[in-house]
Amino acid sequence: MTRRRWIADEVRDNRAYLFGSHAEHLSRVLRARVGQEFEISTGDQLRRGRVLSVADDRVEFELGEVVEAPSAPRIAVLLSVIKFDRMEWAIEKLTELGVASIVPLVARRTDARLALAAGKRVERWRRIALEASEQSRRTRPPEIVAPARLKDVLTLESDCKLLLNEDEAHASIGELLGPACANNSLALAVGPEGGWTEEEVKILEGAGWKSVSLGETILRTETAAIAGVAVVHALAAGS
Repeated sequence: MTRRRWIADEVRDNRAYLFGSHAEHLSRVLRARVGQEFEISTGDQLRRGRVLSVADDRVEFELGEVVEAPSAPRIAVLLSVIKFDRMEWAIEKLTELGVASIVPLVARRTDARLALAAGKRVERWRRIALEASEQSRRTRPPEIVAPARLKDVLTLESDCKLLLNEDEAHASIGELLGPACANNSLALAVGPEGGWTEEEVKILEGAGWKSVSLGETILRTETAAIAGVAVVHALAAGS
């Protein structure tokens, strides 16, 4: 049976802890018992953990041996803010796909009301990412920063920066994604409903981003983000 993985809220010496609703899910929903073993992510390591004590709002583990965690390409997704139910779904799925960070982006065509409200949603998005990380056996959740505007992300450091552009005249993502990009750090920028403006494309391309296409069909923002990341993983696996 696959051992369930948890991301510790706190680590002290050879002990790890879950608190609040995080602990409640393990203690009340999953009915954890003293002596059970789980994999515990401590931030910089993945270790075996044995339950020492269980309460509704606190679970304590004794940490044991280090468990080897698989490596993966570091992918940052600049995800234009969309309707919040779809935004949450996209964050959950991008987390399951292993992205390292998600930057909610306020683009020129982002709905103004969504842009104003996005900042209040960040903590909820982080909780969704934490739950999805544990479900998908990640060692840590993706970093989710406060909503940013285009000027704030132009200097993002990455080995390869790709701008998903619905114009099919551009090269496919596979044509521009070499092994060095697929296996190191990569950033994907995904536009809002209605796509990028010409000015935004020029600004991003001027900052070193390369426009790529996912094919002839027009994809929703959340679909494009997930498809783009899936293609990166497929190319990395085959390189």
